[in-house]
Amino acid sequence: MTNKPAIIQSDNTILLEVNNSSYEEARDALSPFAELEKSPEHIHTYRITELSLWNAAASGLNYSDIKTKLLKYSRYEIPDNVLIFINEQMKRYGLIKLIKSDGNFILQSTDKLLLNEIVRNKSIEKYITEYLPSGDILIKPLYRGHIKQALIKSGFPVEDLAGYEEGDPLEISQRKLMLSGREFALRDYQQSAVNAFYRGGGADGGSGVIVLPCGAGKTIVGIGVMNLIKSMTLILVTNTVALRQWRDEILDKTNLTADDIGEFSGDKKEIKPVTIATYNILTYRKNKKDDFQHFSLFSSKNWGLIVYDEVHLLPAPVFRMTSEIQSKRRIGLTATLIREDGLETDVFSLIGPKKYDIPWKVLEKSSWIAQALCTEIRVQLPEEIKYQYSVCGEREKFRIASENEIKNDVVKVLLRHHAGASILIIGQYISQLNKIADRFKLPLITGSTPTLEREKLYKKFKTGEIKTLIVSKVANFSIDLPDANVAIQVSGTFGSRQEEAQRLGRILRPKVENNKAYFYTVITSQTAEERFAHNRQLFLTEQGYNYMILNEEMFEENYG
Repeated sequence: MTNKPAIIQSDNTILLEVNNSSYEEARDALSPFAELEKSPEHIHTYRITELSLWNAAASGLNYSDIKTKLLKYSRYEIPDNVLIFINEQMKRYGLIKLIKSDGNFILQSTDKLLLNEIVRNKSIEKYITEYLPSGDILIKPLYRGHIKQALIKSGFPVEDLAGYEEGDPLEISQRKLMLSGREFALRDYQQSAVNAFYRGGGADGGSGVIVLPCGAGKTIVGIGVMNLIKSMTLILVTNTVALRQWRDEILDKTNLTADDIGEFSGDKKEIKPVTIATYNILTYRKNKKDDFQHFSLFSSKNWGLIVYDEVHLLPAPVFRMTSEIQSKRRIGLTATLIREDGLETDVFSLIGPKKYDIPWKVLEKSSWIAQALCTEIRVQLPEEIKYQYSVCGEREKFRIASENEIKNDVVKVLLRHHAGASILIIGQYISQLNKIADRFKLPLITGSTPTLEREKLYKKFKTGEIKTLIVSKVANFSIDLPDANVAIQVSGTFGSRQEEAQRLGRILRPKVENNKAYFYTVITSQTAEERFAHNRQLFLTEQGYNYMILNEEMFEENYG
């Protein structure tokens, strides 16, 4: 037996010892092909899955690479069935290829028996035009996405090499100087992400997902891809504030003018060479029986590129439309590929596999994002509401624990401790946030705050006129608040790891002076909220963050 940090088990799980000198090195080696499942204090559990291996294969890893890494860090002999599983799944990506020949879309494979089996699959046969004498399969052009979805559900991810339509040209170039006069160029990792997606413009480049931390410049990566493709572009974003931030970044960093960029939102319906639309407006319909009124946007111009910002939030109706526009180049941008609805395979088959990912701690060490110090503060449930908590259902238990008013006393101490800092107070429940706003006389942004008012408050926060801002979950996504360096999370969406990623990301943009950010989560101990908090902590652990847990007494000692 050696002192290696990993124990690989026959159920495809990997136990990783945290207090091992090789822990960090092993964690970074495992993360490209294994998913973190549990992260208690001493032993973290990873799982090797079909999808994690297919993403690894799509990013260029092979079976030999993975086996070498496992051998390097495994304390004991690797079970044979695990190596067989890895080898089989890595071979599956690319076993079926989709190509285009003489205008026809054809499924090919070196395994003709597999194609013969596919032809007889009830969920797939409706998308097939003809079983060719060569053993290849001719499919209906409009069902390029549908058949990829169906095949991945059958355990066979398709490598799509059918290429893309060029779209109408767009005269775009990157500025060397931004509007402020400062120099502009893509950072090395941003350029690597662009190159990994584009792959020289060949058939294997043009669809996929880029995973980067909030604050690391996912918008800049999108602009870099636009500059390479030079074609009319449709950009889909989470909300109107994000829409206008994209517009401002494009104007600041390219030669495009305001006349080139259209806003397609609840306020405006402009269609221009670059059009930025919100998911909400695309999925709007008067009632559930009506068609989506604005899906015509996808065919309104000959787009050459579609950008899906925060792709992990892509609504199901947009997935359905995306399955029908597979001839368009597509890039998804996100801080985490985790979807709470489990539709990661749809992201893989319809947007594309993960093309680029970089550990957050790597960027932190290079000072591209702020150093984050994460602290969980646990408070008790007041005696007077313990009975009410004990007799209600699980959902109500979670809300009672989340809205525990003792948390407001913790907020008071943290506001005093970080006086002068740029502070965001973030929560799930509007009634809770209203009470905090009233008590501390602070501005509040919720879903009902008009867009113009939101933009005014964000601007005041950015300029320092407002030092503390309370925000609901509307600020989880695509909000650029570069000077925020303290976040106090008073409630969240059950155990959402993607929300944890977004909220931490709000404070990670690099700071001019002290490049540190402080992320506090206040929870009620020994309640449903504490149980869900363990799942949220998975995200922090995945990214390599250590977090401190303080009870009320410890908190008073450190901050009182």
